[in-house]
Amino acid sequence: MNFHVERLRQNIVVLSGNTHRPSKSRTLAHHLGEALRERLSVTVNFLDLVDAGRGLGAAFTRKELTPEALNVVNAVEQADALIVTTPVYNGSYAGLFKHLFDLIDPLALVDRPVLIGATGGGQRHALVVEHQLRPLFGFYSALTVPSAVYGSDSDFADGKLVIRWFWRGPGRPWINSLPCFHRASRRANRSGRLRPDG
Repeated sequence: MNFHVERLRQNIVVLSGNTHRPSKSRTLAHHLGEALRERLSVTVNFLDLVDAGRGLGAAFTRKELTPEALNVVNAVEQADALIVTTPVYNGSYAGLFKHLFDLIDPLALVDRPVLIGATGGGQRHALVVEHQLRPLFGFYSALTVPSAVYGSDSDFADGKLVIRWFWRGPGRPWINSLPCFHRASRRANRSGRLRPDG
């Protein structure tokens, strides 16, 4: 693996769209980030909407963001790759989650490798990752990996994940996504987004 690809995958931001802690979305995001860190030499930065604080919802423009909210926006824009999860509300992601991405530079995520995931009360919300999250990152021309992850209430007990099929064992969607991160990194490198000096 050449220098550019290795450097591109050094800073992974794991962003969860939860507005409180503890959260199933945060738990799912944490496990996905840790699974990636076990397999690749990367730095993983865990963030969620709670870290942005109430100043995120009160801002109409980036200039109005509080320092805490601006730190989250900047971290997303500067990440080499993203793992993004969100809770599902009424068949979609929360408005505050969308508002965060409304403040992201439209060119900041071009060719950025992204793994998407969501949590909801039941399986009926599972297609949110395909019908809501994938188009969102498609707008930014990010490279969302083909596999997505969804966890329902039955996958959690006492706030902990009890079903781990999506990142352990051969042929599982999360494991199959790792080569996609590699390919996306190479494509992003060819696009010129990353320079030799980092």
